[in-house]
Amino acid sequence: MTKLHTRPWDVTEYLGTDEDIVAYLEAALEEGDPALVAAALGDIARARGMTEIARQTGLGRESLYKALSPEGNPEFATVLKVVHALGLRLHATVDRPLAG
Repeated sequence: MTKLHTRPWDVTEYLGTDEDIVAYLEAALEEGDPALVAAALGDIARARGMTEIARQTGLGRESLYKALSPEGNPEFATVLKVVHALGLRLHATVDRPLAG
């Protein structure tokens, strides 16, 4: 019988291009779950280098790991700093007609 060898799956191995990163973040945003969005930003930051993202944001590396984990709850200002440091931009589109 052949032994099956496995290793943990790491999404950061699949975030090699800007297009991959954008598609991943857009998918997380479409789910509408703030914890998922924070975790996706954390995955992207790890793929790009958390130490460099921490330096660019002026935030501590360990606090970024914690805030951008699935259990984290980052302040919106932190999210914006990370998005900017990653070279991304958030924008709004109309999902349904606005009231008014």
